Amino acid sequence: MPITIKNKEEIEGMRVAGRLASQVLDYLTPFVKENKTTNHLDKLAFDFITQDIKSIPAPLHYNPSGDNPYPKSICTSINNMVCHGIPNDKPLRKGDIINIDVTIIKDGWHGDTSRMFLIGETSIAAKRLCALTYDAMWHGISKVGPNIPILEIGRAIQKFTEAQGCSVVRDYCGHGIGRNFHEEPQILHFASPEAKTILVPGMTITVEPMINAGRKETKGLPDGWGVVTKDRSLSAQWEHTVLVTETGFEVLTLSEGYPALPAFITSTKT
Repeated sequence: MPITIKNKEEIEGMRVAGRLASQVLDYLTPFVKENKTTNHLDKLAFDFITQDIKSIPAPLHYNPSGDNPYPKSICTSINNMVCHGIPNDKPLRKGDIINIDVTIIKDGWHGDTSRMFLIGETSIAAKRLCALTYDAMWHGISKVGPNIPILEIGRAIQKFTEAQGCSVVRDYCGHGIGRNFHEEPQILHFASPEAKTILVPGMTITVEPMINAGRKETKGLPDGWGVVTKDRSLSAQWEHTVLVTETGFEVLTLSEGYPALPAFITSTKT
């Protein structure tokens, strides 16, 4: 699939989709608490997406392999789950950390974003991992701009993360996004010499590092979707959809309830 460059009208469609995706997470936030199930959160998300913002939940029935459609409207990855956790009837417990990943389709355009949530009082290590993963994402976003190799995004994320004693997952990455859920190019979150693509204005990509408290290795679950850390260490992830502009970047997945920016980021648009 070729890289797609969006024109002014198409970029506006991406802005709308991105903002709405973030609003889904705003809506879910007060419900993400002890004793709530991820199936309950999934039902809330489905209703809000389809009824309130008149959109489509992109993960529902998503089936890239052709034989294992994703059964839910959001991904919910808890504790040592790296990504693609399928909502279920197990209640959230005090001390859990959970990533909720939302992708919606509005008028044919995809908005993709995720956040970490802490359930009650968590361990110091869990709080630290969620916070440094948030910063790692922003270190990557800060490198986005015209004529910049994708390599620089991964280099910034890896350098920051490993300096904190954590590891960057290699098996999953960010991606181009637009009318398709997943487009070229791949956005690697580590300094890979294979990340040679040069960013140009009009590209829309996701920056979504998965950071493990332990080693970087992962393994898939029998359901064909969920991925966990091989050493059972905690994992965290944050994600934004980002536009490459003529002068830098514009974060598209922002809303009123989005967390405060890190001290080293002064603007969501450069």
